[in-house]
Amino acid sequence: MKNIIISTKFILLIATATILLSVSCGSASAPSTTTDAPVVFNLITEKQFNELFPQRDKFYSYQAFIKAVKELGQIKMKITRRAVSVYQFMRTDKATGKTTMIRQDADWNEAWAKVKPDSIYYIDYGAFCTGGDALTNKKELAAFFAILAHETRHGMNGTYTDGLMLTHEADTTANYLGDSDEYPPVKGKKYYGRGPMQLSYAGNYGYASDCIFGDHKILLNNPDLITQDPVVAFKAAIYFWMTPQTHKPSAHDVMIGKWQPNAIDKAAGRTPGFGMVINIVNGALECGLGENNPGMLDRIGFYKHFLTRLGINDPNCACSCAKMQHY
Repeated sequence: MKNIIISTKFILLIATATILLSVSCGSASAPSTTTDAPVVFNLITEKQFNELFPQRDKFYSYQAFIKAVKELGQIKMKITRRAVSVYQFMRTDKATGKTTMIRQDADWNEAWAKVKPDSIYYIDYGAFCTGGDALTNKKELAAFFAILAHETRHGMNGTYTDGLMLTHEADTTANYLGDSDEYPPVKGKKYYGRGPMQLSYAGNYGYASDCIFGDHKILLNNPDLITQDPVVAFKAAIYFWMTPQTHKPSAHDVMIGKWQPNAIDKAAGRTPGFGMVINIVNGALECGLGENNPGMLDRIGFYKHFLTRLGINDPNCACSCAKMQHY
């Protein structure tokens, strides 16, 4: 799972009724104007968080989640893509004002690449849950938590009480190496799913590490950091939620209504709503496979359960991806 692998040679496309205080998210496709005011700390109370995840592993604490939101919120990224898959990353630490180029692919200055038009998108991780109307905000939060809950559940089907229980996937024998020039796997390390978003593949660990730490080697060298440090674990989940993939929008942009399907998307049956989030996260295994896919149905069940617990509903949620082509 989780397919945001970018390489110059290969692009892997597999990345109760308590009313919460207002939350929402900004855009990853244009420079954010979101302020750094600490409104994110009104996102959810500890009591509310614990009620949503009553069987959670103690590793996934409310304090760790809030700290992750605060710390990653200090980071902005400018991602420039040249040609098809040649990238430059500029990372800004808002706390210091320092901007650093943390990635520039080997072909960046090649003549064939320079004549191609650049595309640029911006990610302000501080835009996670800091603006928008109350209804959209709560839908966003419900969707984010629904994905996390499904990825980490370990209990009885249909109770929707068993989210945030697993810190890594059950099968730790898979290597998930992929083919990435920029983020090559480290000998002896395994990149199976870890954390609340079950981040997988060496390329994803490297990309996440670039954004979170400004150094791709940190998570490539020590992928277990995601299961050892709960703050890093939640940062990895927020990173995945906020970060567009080469051919996919971010789940974040979908839930706030920023993303709209183009002609290709429309032909593939992709429409705005929670079903599109499922397609982004795990479409190859859950989308375009009919209405009875167990994984898709469980994610939808969590989403609707959390909506109810937040005191809202989403009657036009477009929750199913049963007729969508995956990427």
